[in-house]
Amino acid sequence: MDKHGQWQNDHGPIEHPRVIKYFNSCIRKDDMGYFVHQKTENTEEKVYFSYEDTAIFVVRIRFENDVTLILNNGDSIILDPAKLYTADDSLFAKTANHLIKFNTGTLLKISKYLNEVKEGELFFEWKENSYQVQKLP
Repeated sequence: MDKHGQWQNDHGPIEHPRVIKYFNSCIRKDDMGYFVHQKTENTEEKVYFSYEDTAIFVVRIRFENDVTLILNNGDSIILDPAKLYTADDSLFAKTANHLIKFNTGTLLKISKYLNEVKEGELFFEWKENSYQVQKLP
């Protein structure tokens, strides 16, 4: 998986939407890293894969009472604004289990709530609160 969340194989990017959706829905994580998990009647497969940055991406955002992040693996989480980070012109959210990267579309959606006070000082402003966005170590 590349740094934009695009699945790749030896022949280049995987482009079939159903294959991409299926692979994303099968992403799991353990102590050894991220893997694609598939279980059928007779077998269970666990295939670790390489990725740049992270394997978990925000693919949709809902702004309601809270900010809900919908992830490429199908999970949804409530954003903790204190856990927003930047690195290399990308936006990330950290949880106990994942480093989650905002894809281009979701970065555009959340950008209207981001304010650069001065060079290098970015703040997420939500419901009359302001949270400084940290830099990834």
